Amino acid sequence: MDASERRELLERCKGIRVTDWHDAVDALGLLDCGLMGQEIRPLWRDTEGFRHCIVGFAYTVRYVPATERFTADTPEAYQQKVDRWYGSQLRWADGLQAGDLVVFDGSGNPGCGFIGSNNAMGWLAKGAVGAVSNTGARDTDELIKQRVPVYHNGFCRGIQPNRVRVDSFQKPIECGGVYVRPGDLVVADGDGVMVIPAELVEKALPIARGIQQRDQKSRAELYDKLGIPRDATLGDAR
Repeated sequence: MDASERRELLERCKGIRVTDWHDAVDALGLLDCGLMGQEIRPLWRDTEGFRHCIVGFAYTVRYVPATERFTADTPEAYQQKVDRWYGSQLRWADGLQAGDLVVFDGSGNPGCGFIGSNNAMGWLAKGAVGAVSNTGARDTDELIKQRVPVYHNGFCRGIQPNRVRVDSFQKPIECGGVYVRPGDLVVADGDGVMVIPAELVEKALPIARGIQQRDQKSRAELYDKLGIPRDATLGDAR
């Protein structure tokens, strides 16, 4: 897809919940396929503007344990080596484009924070919509304050240099028990993360939208019955 086709598809997918996609994939006969494990959760939630809810195209990155370690005699020399590591290992981000959602496979490296307050904002500046990791994030106070959409399975404090190295990017990976390929559709909200294979999106989309709209209509009626002001979650039923 070119950039305009990507934008158009994401616009059509906007606002559909993880549960709607899950039910749509069920309807296609693929029960429980694509749903990441419950351990991968949103770092923060915004129940007013729902800015934590994201949909994008998988941009995959796989990290493995470092095979070499470096030391230095002074803090300055050590920092120089750290900077060189970042310069050589983070080039994968050069290919990010609008609508990408970064998905990390960093399994086996629980002490390393793959998503931080600085690098994550750099991804957003390139057009990414957020990040998902099967390990943890660091600088989480800043990530929450900055409103960077992050889905992870815990808190990690360690930096990447001397701990891990990039094994591949834009290749198939595993994250949260799900097979994720570059370009697959990734949807994330308060219920977790769902991956819809690229070839199924157009089939699942109208089903998911229909499920959502029926739910909105039913809930709108209940809002009225219970005297609750209608809100944005009701879509056109408002």
